Amino acid sequence: MGKNVLQDKVIAITGAASGIGLATAKQLLTEGAKVVLIDRNAIKLTSLADELGPNAFVLAIDLLDGEQVTQTLLSNILKLAGRLDAFYANAGAYIGGPVEQGDPNEWDRMLNLNINAAFRSVHAVMPHFIAQKSGDIIFTSSIAGMVPVVWEPIYTASKFAVQAFVHTTRRQLAPHNVRVGAVLPGPVVTALLDDWPKEKLDDALAQGSLMQPKEVAEAILFMLTRPQGVTVRDLVILPNTVDL
Repeated sequence: MGKNVLQDKVIAITGAASGIGLATAKQLLTEGAKVVLIDRNAIKLTSLADELGPNAFVLAIDLLDGEQVTQTLLSNILKLAGRLDAFYANAGAYIGGPVEQGDPNEWDRMLNLNINAAFRSVHAVMPHFIAQKSGDIIFTSSIAGMVPVVWEPIYTASKFAVQAFVHTTRRQLAPHNVRVGAVLPGPVVTALLDDWPKEKLDDALAQGSLMQPKEVAEAILFMLTRPQGVTVRDLVILPNTVDL
C-alpha cells in the first residue's frame, strides 16, 4: 500500500535528527518516499545522510530563526529534492512540573518552538501546496492538546494552541485540496522526556506506559496514505496503560 502511494513523493520533516522525526524518516524511506530531514543539529544530519542513503536529504536550519525559516525553508527544500508533497511539523520541546517552580525564560523557548516556529514553518510551505493544489501538513501534537495534563501545564498550553491551529487551517486549506492533521501521542521514549524525574521515567518504563518513536512513525504513514478525499484530522495513540 505505502509504496504505491508514497513512491518518489517528497516529505519534509522538522526535528528529524532524532526521536519521532528520525523514526518517521526511516519509515517513509522504506515506503519509497524521498525525505528532507530538517534539524538544527548539522553534525548529526551529516552522519544521517551517509546512513540513510540517496533518498534522504538533509537541511540544517534553526527553526527559532524566524527570518531564516521564512526566507529559505521552502526554497532549500525544493533545491534539495525538486518538489514537496508533504510537510511534517514535528520539532518541539517539553517542560513539565509545577508552574510556581518554573522558569519563564525556559517556557519562552519551548513556546516559541512548539507554537511560533511550527506555525511559521507551515506558513512558509503553504503557498507551495496551494499553488500545486495538493499537499499534506501534519503536526506532532500530544494527548496533552486534548486532555489537560496536570503535571505539564505549560506544555499542555502549547499543544492546545497547536490543536486550534490544525482545526482552523484545515478548513482554510481544504478548498485547495491540502490536508491538515495532527498526531496526538501519549508519552513516547524520546529526548523530550529528559525533563522527567528519573523515578517517574523508570516507573513508566516498568509499567509499559511509554511508546516507542516507531509507533508514532507508523501512525504518520497511515495518515499520509489515506485516499485523497479523506483527512485524518486528529489521530490519538496511547499506551494501553495510560489512564487519560
